[in-house]
Amino acid sequence: MKQELYDFLSRCVSDTRRSKFEENVRQRTRYLTLALEDIYQPHNASAVLRSAEGFGVQDVHVIEKRNAYTVNPDVALGASKWLSLHKYRGEKNNTLSCIGQLRKNGYRIVATTPHTRDCFVRDLDLRKGKIALFFGTEIDGLSKDVIEAADEYVRIPMYGFTESFNISVSAALCLYELTERLRASNIDWQLSEEEMLDIKLDWVRKTLQRPELLEAEFYKQQSNA
Repeated sequence: MKQELYDFLSRCVSDTRRSKFEENVRQRTRYLTLALEDIYQPHNASAVLRSAEGFGVQDVHVIEKRNAYTVNPDVALGASKWLSLHKYRGEKNNTLSCIGQLRKNGYRIVATTPHTRDCFVRDLDLRKGKIALFFGTEIDGLSKDVIEAADEYVRIPMYGFTESFNISVSAALCLYELTERLRASNIDWQLSEEEMLDIKLDWVRKTLQRPELLEAEFYKQQSNA
């Protein structure tokens, strides 16, 4: 039924857009995901979403603590429309809720921070399993909860006086390195056919105006068939 619904709805978008859906969904991955902890600057938050979308990372997990996560549309350029955003807020400890959910889904928790047991991002072993890459604020970095819970730690090599890149640059550098290595490997990093269909349905709904009316018409036709 999902496939029939998608076929019905996608008739209302252009051939070019439909082809883009098919092309892009096959480049999407959930083998790698991002988790952003308490990012409060809309410019940086939006730039991270744009990088994630551009490198084909489908899911971004957003942990809200002191700061609400807001997107600057001039920077994101619609990237959030094509991503699956998972927000954690209102819990006793939103960070631990996020970590628990990611572990449940089979992810390794990887903190981006200089640490005594860290490695460069280029040396992170992709074959050990799915990766949830955590980023914190530029001022405070990741919380103690993430540092203590992390399975591994990575950093980006730097050769100047500056101590760190800002979060949007850090995320882009890590995503480029890891997604390029992932696509060059024989790791099964792509989505399942069912996941691809679910995402295409989400995309076509976000493309259409009043998709609920079209869906109602589809189910009406199905019941009368």
